[in-house]
Amino acid sequence: QVQVVESGGGLVQAGGSLRLSCAASGSIFRINAMGWYRQTPGKQRELVASITSSGLGVGGSANYADSVKGRFTISRDGAENTAYLQMNMLKPEDTAVYYCRAQVQVGLTPPSDYWGQGTQVTVSS
Repeated sequence: QVQVVESGGGLVQAGGSLRLSCAASGSIFRINAMGWYRQTPGKQRELVASITSSGLGVGGSANYADSVKGRFTISRDGAENTAYLQMNMLKPEDTAVYYCRAQVQVGLTPPSDYWGQGTQVTVSS
C-alpha cells in the first residue's frame, strides 16, 4: 500500500507565500512523477505543477499551469519521496483545495496514481 499525505496549507493574505509538502510512503519501488492539482467547488480538478523523476532520484523536468508560471515552484527530494510546492505572490484566485498525486511503481508492476486527501489554501484579498 502507498500513502500520500499533504501538509502546509492555510490562510494567507494576497501577495504572501506558502509552501506545501507532499510525502509518499509505503511499498514504493519508484516514483515516476509527482504533481500538485487544485480544485474549487463546482469545478474540475486542474493541474498546477508536476515534476518527473530523473535517474538520480532528484527533481527532473517540471511543468506548470500558465496561471502559476513565475509564481509557483515545484521541487522533489527523491531520497525522501517528497515533493514541495513553493507558492509566492499568492492571489485570491489561488484559493482551492490542493491535492498531491504520485505516480508510483510498487515492485515491478506498471505505475499507478495515488492521491492525497488535500490541503486547503485560502488567500484573502
